[in-house]
Amino acid sequence: MTMSERLAADYAAQSTSTGPHPMKLWRERTGSKILLARDLHIMPPGMLIQVGGMVICRQRPGTAKGHCFISLEDESGISNLFVPQKTFEAFKLVIVTEPFLLADGRIQISEGDQPTVYVTGLVPLPGRAVDHVAESHAFR
Repeated sequence: MTMSERLAADYAAQSTSTGPHPMKLWRERTGSKILLARDLHIMPPGMLIQVGGMVICRQRPGTAKGHCFISLEDESGISNLFVPQKTFEAFKLVIVTEPFLLADGRIQISEGDQPTVYVTGLVPLPGRAVDHVAESHAFR
């Protein structure tokens, strides 16, 4: 089996893998230079960035006034996204259906000096392997 086939089989059988992260294979295949989650910590507040990953959690609590929170995982860690209500409405179908996302936005620093991406646009991750995905923890 190729590494991609092995990863697909792992996710199909167990929803996880001990092999490389799907984003690592995607970067190798596409040559993409989008930001790694671990690099968010060194970016200055307000900087425009692009980050991508596998959706591991979507939240839209009733107390959040229509805003949405998404956690994306890549091979280096987790990127936390803040999606304002207007942006959520504009990209709702992509947000609720896509297992891998590519987000445009700017860095903001939240409590505890944690970087968060204030999202201005979202698209499905282009060229991703359909079978390299685990189930996300998402609102329904």
